[in-house]
Amino acid sequence: MSLATGDVGVRLTVNGEEHRIECDVRTTLLDALRERLGLTGSKKGCDRGQCGSCTVLSGGRRVVSCLTLAVAAQDDDITTVEGLADGEDLHPVQASFLAHDAFQCGYCTPGQICSAVAVLDEVKNGWPSAVTEDLDSVPTASDAEIRERMSGNICRCGAYPNIVDAVRENVDGRSDRTMETGAEQ
Repeated sequence: MSLATGDVGVRLTVNGEEHRIECDVRTTLLDALRERLGLTGSKKGCDRGQCGSCTVLSGGRRVVSCLTLAVAAQDDDITTVEGLADGEDLHPVQASFLAHDAFQCGYCTPGQICSAVAVLDEVKNGWPSAVTEDLDSVPTASDAEIRERMSGNICRCGAYPNIVDAVRENVDGRSDRTMETGAEQ
């Protein structure tokens, strides 16, 4: 039995733009984003899907891009941390991370922010988590829910309380942060 190797043409839609690249069939989405498209926001931490530094959104759901093959992401709409902002205007979650000092060294921050955006959508859509007490009820964004849903993202600096605060501020779109400066209105 022969396994396919070699370069293939891959079409990726990233941050609303279509890109065509040639890459080995074994190229991960993370490597395609960083090395082929120059989008270095997503970080290579563990390269094993354990730390969450490489988290991006695929069709609105978070994926660890170090374990996702680029060829498998061809029909997906990929959003990286670079695609969340609108020009100079930060996404509300990005502004909240700044306002709550929800990072220290910043290495995990892009993955944390992409996960936070997905967490907010999961709660809004009523998807239960492992700590949702009543699976028949609509989950709320309690601190326990946020911590559980963000548990796939590791912060070695220990900024977890501030990360929870930043995510909680955006529940139901109720952030009072401006997107441009991150200052309170």
